[in-house]
Amino acid sequence: MSSSPPRNSLMNVVSMKGGNGEHSYATNSGHQKTVFSKAQKMVVENMRETLVNLAFPECIKVAELGCSSGQNTFMAMSEIVKTIITLYQEKYRCPPEIDCCLNDLPMNDFNMTFKWASSFQEKLKMDYNGRCFVSGVPGSFYSRVFPRKSLHFVHSACSIHWLSKVPEGIEDNKKNVYIRSPCPLNVSKGYLDQFQKDFTLFLKVRSEEVMPNGRMVLTFKGRNASDPLYRESCHYWSLLTDSLLDLVSEGIVKESEVDSFNLPFYDAGEEEVREVIKNEGSFEINKIETHEHVVPYKDSGEADDETCRLRFGEMMANRKRSITEPMLVAHFGDAIIDRLFKKYARNAAQYYIVSRGCNKTTINFVMSLTRK
Repeated sequence: MSSSPPRNSLMNVVSMKGGNGEHSYATNSGHQKTVFSKAQKMVVENMRETLVNLAFPECIKVAELGCSSGQNTFMAMSEIVKTIITLYQEKYRCPPEIDCCLNDLPMNDFNMTFKWASSFQEKLKMDYNGRCFVSGVPGSFYSRVFPRKSLHFVHSACSIHWLSKVPEGIEDNKKNVYIRSPCPLNVSKGYLDQFQKDFTLFLKVRSEEVMPNGRMVLTFKGRNASDPLYRESCHYWSLLTDSLLDLVSEGIVKESEVDSFNLPFYDAGEEEVREVIKNEGSFEINKIETHEHVVPYKDSGEADDETCRLRFGEMMANRKRSITEPMLVAHFGDAIIDRLFKKYARNAAQYYIVSRGCNKTTINFVMSLTRK
């Protein structure tokens, strides 16, 4: 059993599971593709407006924050680059050189990401006659990672809901890995405080890197409810808690180990997000959209079919494993992981039965910001 990492160093393992195996992020990130497809229109509109406002620069630097591993990041970059080149052609201008910078934590599997870079670049040359340079930039986006006033456009999807660390002062969050009723109110307050600190810092360091009139489009998990203890969009963290407690009941995991593990994650409400942006003051909000994503229950009258339930449970277990395994291994060790997610699959299958027909959704905010 490995010892728990310091609370402020957990950010070093907030990376998705690398490789392309059964439990990897690259294999289990279909939901993230759907999230981007809904945000794509705003990305394209803001990229076009950025180019006009910045008078069509000869070289454009675009940053993808939280690129993770696999090909998803190139879906976003392809759309951004295509938009740039198309607009330049419409205006009868020579296509610019484009610098695409892919950022994530140092432990991210950049090798898996860069396997897709050459095909991405070749397709651009063939389809758009564009020149695009791809580079990796390891580092936390809660710190400076780019030169001052160097970025024209920033995109980030499914990343900013991850905090820089587990909040302080939530030691009494017993038998929970996140926020759920009836946990103490100071737990949700601790998470909100950490989000406010982190998002403020995120905006501050981006304000130094993004040139005036440059833009950011950010997509991240949120919630509709104002009640700080209400977390419908994060019920899967409750399933993770339940699965860990199953292992406690079997004597495989100590209850104290579960009590000392909390996820560095926060699903903010829209007013919480707006307040931080207003108080930090470097960016103007152009637009905020709320996108709902229906939990993928099969709706063909097969809720009692065991194969259907098990398939759903395994799918959800693989998804959550792909984004939490590095954190769980750092805290509990790797010996429990297979057994833990077998429990998770079973609990998710049971949840399928209970929740079918309730139209459960997850919430994502998509926002456009302009550097003042």
